[in-house]
Amino acid sequence: MKLPELTIGNIKALVPIIQGGMGIGVSLHKLAAAVAAEGGIGIISGAQPGFAEPDFIKNTLGANLRALKNEIRLAKEKCKNGIIGVNLMVATNGYAEYVKAAIEAKADLIISGAGLPLELPKLTQGSDIKIAPIVSSAKAISVICKMWEKRYNATPDMVIVEGPEAGGHLGFSKNDELLNKPSALEQIVVEVKQALNTFENKYNKSIPVIAAGGIFDGKDIAKFLSLGASGVQMATRFVATEECDADENYKKAYVEAKKEDIQIVVSPVGMPGRAIRNKFIEKVEGGSQKVKCLYNCLKPCDPKSTPYCISEALINAREGNVDDGLIFCGSNVYRIDKIVPVKELIHELVTEAELNYRGIDSISI
Repeated sequence: MKLPELTIGNIKALVPIIQGGMGIGVSLHKLAAAVAAEGGIGIISGAQPGFAEPDFIKNTLGANLRALKNEIRLAKEKCKNGIIGVNLMVATNGYAEYVKAAIEAKADLIISGAGLPLELPKLTQGSDIKIAPIVSSAKAISVICKMWEKRYNATPDMVIVEGPEAGGHLGFSKNDELLNKPSALEQIVVEVKQALNTFENKYNKSIPVIAAGGIFDGKDIAKFLSLGASGVQMATRFVATEECDADENYKKAYVEAKKEDIQIVVSPVGMPGRAIRNKFIEKVEGGSQKVKCLYNCLKPCDPKSTPYCISEALINAREGNVDDGLIFCGSNVYRIDKIVPVKELIHELVTEAELNYRGIDSISI
């Protein structure tokens, strides 16, 4: 059965696949444009996009805002009619300025997590950019929707539901929540859809729910579409593509990763994250190191107590120095065995999904 298109207000993606935002510098204009050109939605990471700018250390915010606008412009130029969005973390210092930059550069969509984006409707007022919070529970989306309704008479244009198998920072406050078997993504998707029913009916508006976290192949896509999700967000699979903006050594780390290499780490911002075990993680486990903060990037980070600088670790990995860097990944990274073009990957995913898709609500959990 042919897959449904993903409709977000007046935006329509022919392929219901969103490429997840990955930072620092892993998903920039080349990857986002390649995904958008194939009918999906390409997402540029707003995490330190100016890391290669000459004034990055002395003028971090200015370099980041300049680079973010440039990445959006380049992606738009490479895929004239494609859909390009950005992923912005609420915990980022200067969050409001990043939102403004995305609007000025004419991004189509802002996806926002790493905190509750309670002021996002206010920051985007007067623009036609679509806004989509990332949540990991029905409780979180209920809080956001009630607050947006009360303050701004607004609702999300889309909701990303991220489960416990995702890569990078995870939407759980403690490692224990991961170790104690949190709700499966299937259950969370259904619960979030139910929580949104009231707001959809009140505003006569369809709010698409996107399943994210651990989705690996076409069978997974078909399963979540059949549960009633409007699409999926995938990140890990897109790292192992020719167009991914990261260094080849970063991509090879994905291809070479084994199941036993994947572990939960503690981020300097106090959140758990999933990464590939390497020499860097072993060094961090060996004892605290003196950290000098050069970037002032995230609000919760305290250089006096942090075990490492997350910006430095992510930039090192992105640039190919994987032994001195943090390599975030999803839980299924060990299943990747080769690097392919984005066009080939999306064709594979869509073909397999269409063979397995049977229509909305055709399966139960």
